[in-house]
Amino acid sequence: MRELGPTLTDALLEPILDRDPAGPRITYYDDATGARVELSALTLANWAAKTANLLRDEFALTPGARVVVLLRAHWQTAAVLLGAWWAGVEVVLEADPDAELAFVTADRIDDVDGVPEVVALSLDPMGGSVHDLPVGVTDYASAVRVHGDQFAARNAGLALAGMGVSEVLAAARASAEAQGVSASDRVLSTGEWDTASALVDRWLAVLVVGASLVQVVNADPARRDHVVQSERVTVQLRSGAQ
Repeated sequence: MRELGPTLTDALLEPILDRDPAGPRITYYDDATGARVELSALTLANWAAKTANLLRDEFALTPGARVVVLLRAHWQTAAVLLGAWWAGVEVVLEADPDAELAFVTADRIDDVDGVPEVVALSLDPMGGSVHDLPVGVTDYASAVRVHGDQFAARNAGLALAGMGVSEVLAAARASAEAQGVSASDRVLSTGEWDTASALVDRWLAVLVVGASLVQVVNADPARRDHVVQSERVTVQLRSGAQ
């Protein structure tokens, strides 16, 4: 199914880029390492554009293609997802042998056996390269950097797990309302993005209203109050919310 409207990334990012391009959009913490990385909407858009260009120019994907994403919640994952949607492809969050490309961490390469193109991410805090990859597997960090940080979007196909752009946006807006998330909020989440509903609740619901996400992985309960205070968190998502 092809939609004639904007891509999901256009719909999510354009209002934020118009209103507040430099403000924090995702602040990533790894409590296991003490790392903190913060991306503005403009920086996130640049990474997404590089990813979309990678998909189009290096892998020749066109709107309607299916792309597997088996990645933890991370700022790089956000860039991959937005880039995929900018390129008009459908994201699926489970192994799919009919997909044309997969984004995975090195420990999950075997999970996408049969997918013709595989891109590996380190998901370390600074988004470094993955070393000693099998032949035929592309290192995301090395490959994406050579691509342009602007992208001319095309019409969208399906966006997420069989849902079109309008369906995903409606689900995200409904989730934001149900969770009490508004544009002025700093939203804390420690949950993963491993299902469509989790991704909608924990990331897209925040983005669709123009709020700002504080994403914590390997969460240390003893550090939670510090993060809440230092990041001026106003909404805390339940980690088990689906």
